[in-house]
Amino acid sequence: MTSEAAASPLLELRKVNKSFGVVHVLHDVDFAIYPGQVTALVGDNGAGKSTLVKTIAGIYGRDNGEYLVDGAPVTVHGPRDVSALGVEVVYQDLALCDNLDIVENMFLGRELSTFGLLDDAAMEAKARETLASLSVRTVKSVRQSVASLSGGQRQTVAIAKAVLWNSRIVLLDEPTAALGVAQTRQVLDLVRRLADRGLGVVLISHNMNDVFEVADRITALYLGRVAADVPTTEVTHNQVVELITAGRSGDLGIRDVASATI
Repeated sequence: MTSEAAASPLLELRKVNKSFGVVHVLHDVDFAIYPGQVTALVGDNGAGKSTLVKTIAGIYGRDNGEYLVDGAPVTVHGPRDVSALGVEVVYQDLALCDNLDIVENMFLGRELSTFGLLDDAAMEAKARETLASLSVRTVKSVRQSVASLSGGQRQTVAIAKAVLWNSRIVLLDEPTAALGVAQTRQVLDLVRRLADRGLGVVLISHNMNDVFEVADRITALYLGRVAADVPTTEVTHNQVVELITAGRSGDLGIRDVASATI
């Protein structure tokens, strides 16, 4: 696991707020993603994880607060702007098409062409190269239909698709949900390899075993507020559970938990 680095964040949100009508979902949220590190984003249902991820992804705008990349404020109007910044999100539904093969899925909507014709050879070569660079050995052929893949293989293809576009930051939404033990192992190994390549990785997960195995940092949300942002080595499993469920654990967490419930 990567040691705590002095590197500056690749991406940072500062004092971000987001409301939907009268419902205040994110409260002065600070969140940072570092190169070469896996940051686990944890929280109970309704804590604001999805809203935070969609704010990073440009799906939701911010009510206020700063969005910085490499320390400089940027203006984000939508997902296309975020992709141009090197940020990719792999959602839980994976957004893969069963009737297409792996190559077609990886280049869906971004197909390569030469003289107006699809360049299948170039796309297949890039797909193979990307999977090889991630040390993926569980996929027999890049021409397999996605319908024939296991859950772990699908997750691998979705992650490789995100990495294909020279992304610097990858956000993974519950990547091991509904996977068996062996498939979970494959995906967690891949998550770790992404960070080892210098990418900033965000792992959104309810599985504390996964979090403690691969994450360098843990950011715990409680009712839309950051209860803690700490190196994984400095907290215990029980402390993280308490932060998620109560917003506080000993000296760690939100000082006035009662105000957070208002």
